[in-house]
Amino acid sequence: MAADQPTIVATSGGFRAGHRTNLEFHRLVHHAVDLSGVHGRKPRLCYIGTAAGDQRWFNANISEAGQVAGWEVSHLNLFTMPPTTDLTGWVGEHDVVWVGGGSVANLLAVWQVHDLGSALRTAWQDGVVLAGVSAGSICWYQGGATDSFGPELRVITNGLGFLPYGNGVHYDTEQARRPTIHAAVASGVLPVTHCTDDGAGLVYHGTELVEAVSERATGGAYVVRRDESSGTAQEESLDIRRL
Repeated sequence: MAADQPTIVATSGGFRAGHRTNLEFHRLVHHAVDLSGVHGRKPRLCYIGTAAGDQRWFNANISEAGQVAGWEVSHLNLFTMPPTTDLTGWVGEHDVVWVGGGSVANLLAVWQVHDLGSALRTAWQDGVVLAGVSAGSICWYQGGATDSFGPELRVITNGLGFLPYGNGVHYDTEQARRPTIHAAVASGVLPVTHCTDDGAGLVYHGTELVEAVSERATGGAYVVRRDESSGTAQEESLDIRRL
């Protein structure tokens, strides 16, 4: 079973504190699984934690969250080596790929070494839902603002580019995010940029943004465009559906 078209869910959320475990999958992760169209068996979710260095203790939390949800969870660890020589086949066996947060700059560098981008592109085209939070959101776009290099935000432009936009995450909770995105769009460093407050996600079919959703009662999503006449960034709030 696969999504009926290439699907990406790019978010600033997805996890919450568990009742008996350290964390549980929140509504955004469940929505990504719903979009995969799987039924009649346990969903298969692949977690990729490259951005945080493939921390085994966090993988254990993700596995427990999978048990709570009733899903099969596996981990694509690239440290110290990939689990297989056939990454395309391995990723393609799953219904959803969820990429965790951390350093998007390091993530992209490690993925390039292992040519994981091509495996993920094939999976996306074959109906595996690609999703993630923070660094796991920015990676699907042309680029975005990141603290990968230090406390002062910098803009990266070497994302996978599956989506032909920029991306802004944690838009409402980190004060420097909005002005950094606006400056990058105004200067032309980033193209039209799609942004999410914490708890929000953006759903794409192919490269078309089809819906903004949120697992919280507050928070929104936005599109930032360059106004050619003034050379400034203009921001538009999107309609958002509460999951």
